[in-house]
Order: sequence, then C-alpha cells, then structure tokens
Amino acid sequence: MNPVLAIVGRPNVGKSTLFNRITRSRNALVADRPGITRDRQYGLARHAGRLFHLIDTGGLGENEHDSQQVADLMEEQSLLAIKEADIVLWLVDGRAALSAVDETLATMLRPLSRQIYLVVNKTEGMDTDIARVEFHGLGMGNPWPISASQGLGIEELLDAVMTSLPAGESPEPDEPGSGVKISVIGRPNTGKSTLVNRMLGEERMLTFDQPGTTRDSIAVPFTRDNKPYTLIDTAGIRRKARVNDKIEKFSIIKSLQAIDSSNIVVLVIDAHEGVAEQDASLLGMVADSGKSLIIAINKWDGLDQSMRTRIRGQLERKLGFVDYACIHYISALHGTGVGNIFHSVNHIGETLAHQPSASELTTFLNRAITTNPPPLVHGRRIKLRYAHSGGQNPIRIIIHGNQTEHVPESYRRYLAKSLRNQMQLEGTPVLIEFRGGNNPFKGRKNVLTQRQLDKRQRMIRHTRRQ
Repeated sequence: MNPVLAIVGRPNVGKSTLFNRITRSRNALVADRPGITRDRQYGLARHAGRLFHLIDTGGLGENEHDSQQVADLMEEQSLLAIKEADIVLWLVDGRAALSAVDETLATMLRPLSRQIYLVVNKTEGMDTDIARVEFHGLGMGNPWPISASQGLGIEELLDAVMTSLPAGESPEPDEPGSGVKISVIGRPNTGKSTLVNRMLGEERMLTFDQPGTTRDSIAVPFTRDNKPYTLIDTAGIRRKARVNDKIEKFSIIKSLQAIDSSNIVVLVIDAHEGVAEQDASLLGMVADSGKSLIIAINKWDGLDQSMRTRIRGQLERKLGFVDYACIHYISALHGTGVGNIFHSVNHIGETLAHQPSASELTTFLNRAITTNPPPLVHGRRIKLRYAHSGGQNPIRIIIHGNQTEHVPESYRRYLAKSLRNQMQLEGTPVLIEFRGGNNPFKGRKNVLTQRQLDKRQRMIRHTRRQ
C-alpha cells in the first residue's frame, strides 16, 4: 500500500498551493483568502520513483471567516487526515510571526503522528535562516524552508521524506478513470454532501445546514460489491446573476468540469422547494453534454401525500425534455432509497460499456424510418442510409444520408428517442449527428451534346404544335 502524507496548518499558509505543486495538478482550489479548503482533498504523487498519496486539509486554529460549528467540522476532517497519514507536513507562514495558535497546534500534533515535518512556506526572497529561526522553538526539529508558489525547496523536502519511509517498491496505481465516475450536482443546500456521505458509508464530506458549505469539487474513489466507483461532490450552483464572489465563480467552474469528466450525473433536488428554474437550467446543461442522468428528489420523507403529488406533477410538466432520466425519491439523511441509486448506476454502466455494431444501428435506424419516414424537402424525400457509433461517453450515433442538413430538429429528437428505446438504454441520452455525402457533380455545368441539343429542339417544336 502506498504511504500517505497529510498537509496541515493554519488557514492561508499555502497548503493547497503545496498540494497542487507536489501532485502536479490544479485539483485544489487556490485563492488568497483564508478558509477556502474545507473537505479533505486526496491526490496521487510520485517522487524519486516512489508513489504516495497526499491529503490537503482545511485550516486549523484561526477560522474567524467561518462559524464555530463549521470550524469544528473542518478541524475534525483535518484530524482524521492526520490519523490516516504516515507522515504529516505541518505548514507555517515564514512571513508571519510565531503565534499562540502555532504553539497550540504543536501541542495538539505531537501525540497524533509518529513523524512530523515542520515546513516554513513563503520564504522566497528571504534569508532562509532568518525565516525559520523562531520556529525552532516549537520543538519539531529542523524547519524546512520552501516556497510552494515558486517550487523552491520542495525537492529537498521530499527527498528527506522519502528516506524516512520504509524501503520497498510502490505498487502502480489503478488506471485513471477505472470504474464509473459519478458527479453529484445541484443548487446550494439540497443535500449533495449528505448524499455522498451516505453512498460512501462514512462522514467523508463536511456537512452543515448552510448554503455554500462545499467550495471545491472532491473526487472520492471507493468500492462497493467489488465494483470500483468514483464519487465527485461539487459546490452548489446558483443562478449566474446571483454569483458575485470570485471564489464561488471558481467553485462553479470546478463543478462544470466535474460534469464533463464524469460518466453519470446525479442531480439533487430539494423536495421541499420543488423544481426551480435553476434545476431546469442545470438539467439543460447535462442534457447538452450527453451525460447519463439520475435525478434524486431529496428530503422526500418529510412530505405529506398532497405535497408529493404536487412534486410529481411538477416533474411531469417541467422535465419532459429529459424523459430518459432515472428518478429516485430519497432521504440522504436517513438513507431511504439511496441504495436504489446504485441499481441505476450499475445498469447505466453496463449499457455504456456495450457498443452496438454498425449493422445493429442501421437496423434500428431502418425500423424508425419505416415507422415514421423523414419529411419532404423541396418535393424530395430525405434519405437516411446507414448509421454507426461515434463514441460512448456520451453515446453518439452518426447517420449518413442525403439532404441531412434539412432534417428538422423534431425528427432528430424522434430518432434519438426511437434508437434509445430500441437499444434499451436507461438514464442515458443519444446524441445524433448527421453527415451527408458530397455530390460529385456539384458546381459542374451539364454540357449537352449536339444530338441532345437537336432532340431538345424537336421537343420544343412538338410542344408548340400541341
């Protein structure tokens, strides 16, 4: 098993910047503001031929930008990461004086981990000896001066960390993207993180009854019934007109990127608020992306029968354009109906793995055309000749024929629905792409021979006599 390193420290000391630098990614959201990271963010890194897992955590100690309850939850998440880690990288700010919070953290960290590396960040342009001199008083050994933003001193730090690990080859990780990737999206405070925790079977995500608790997209690989999955918890997406904060804009961008990288999207709707305009907007984005869709109506257990009837009516009226979606009525808090989501996920995963042949798709196409032929264009029938697969994530079918540029949007939707039903797809849309053949005589003038000209003149004289 690969070793685990955790990065901890006070808010705004550069933990997420160091995480991105070591993992050579941009997975952690970074901004010059305290308290951006709240949940544990995991990443895989390699140094000197050794693979290891790296954990980014929320700030410990000073959390004046968050309520006390959220700060306590963040501290709990950080402590779980410390207990899980083999080595802890304690990051401090080299441009700030040693504070009482650092003394408190030193007292708290000593009994929690066998090995702690005190790392002094933001030392670029400074005398490193002066920058770290006062941190010797914490009693954590020799401080390591680095600059996470510029990459200074990180190689030397990792060299020392690797030598303290037990010898042995690190096994190669699973291929990226193995298993089904599931993104959980929705408006703020609909219960997305609670649903992710329930599906994982542990309190992995920070949950609080306050909109905007989740700020970053967190991907969590896990196994259920010997099948690999990856759950991606995302920040809540509000209407564009209401988004003024820069951090929230970045959070929404990360959420949209999670949709693109996933196989299945789970949209969580608050049953108490019904289907809002923003829910329909999110569904439109998912439909345009072609991703498989599951709609989870959360907090269903707290509704009376009349409210449930009203919500079902709203779904029929407003969500007709995603009639392929799987709908589940759940309670993420109590776990009611959550297991049924995995049944839909597994069925969708099986259909995505099967790629029909060109002959099968052409047969399905001919059946659809026989039932409802294409319309006439300028007195000529549109001819659709054959179909073949153009991709599986999303499912794309390419249809070849004549006058395909004149196929109306209504007939495109009809073909998509017909092919989806014949392929027995559940929760998965079919994207149709038309391609027409090139006319070899386009732009060429038909020059008549002398014999054809004489015949034409005879026909004109005959017509006039008649």
